[in-house]
Amino acid sequence: MKYSKWIGLLIYFSLIGVCFMPWTYHADLNKYFNGFFSQNDVYGKPGKFFIIFSCICMLLIFIPKLWAKFSHLFFAGIIMAYALKTYHLFTSSYNAYTPEKQPGIYLLVLFSILSFVTALFPEYKAPFNSPKGGR
Repeated sequence: MKYSKWIGLLIYFSLIGVCFMPWTYHADLNKYFNGFFSQNDVYGKPGKFFIIFSCICMLLIFIPKLWAKFSHLFFAGIIMAYALKTYHLFTSSYNAYTPEKQPGIYLLVLFSILSFVTALFPEYKAPFNSPKGGR
């Protein structure tokens, strides 16, 4: 793909932006939770993880080496798995109460899946190896 680097960069910036959006609304607490806030940090701060790994992936997109493409695929897979785990953690019920899902949690999963898809199809030119026989 001709523009896969720039599309990947846009996806990773969007993934970082989603960390600041509300993910769930907890009516019992009357608070919105996002990637950096949960009541008494019960769910941790997954936004930090997504920012760090998205920055690593943004760097790996622009390195024209084969090891960088495989590393990008590995880190994008970790981002996708962690996003699915975070979705399950933030949206699961507790004390017979289910939090209200906000658009941010859906966008988190969407952009993590899209980042994995862009890592599956990198822009890479294999080096040309000429035969030694000279034929």
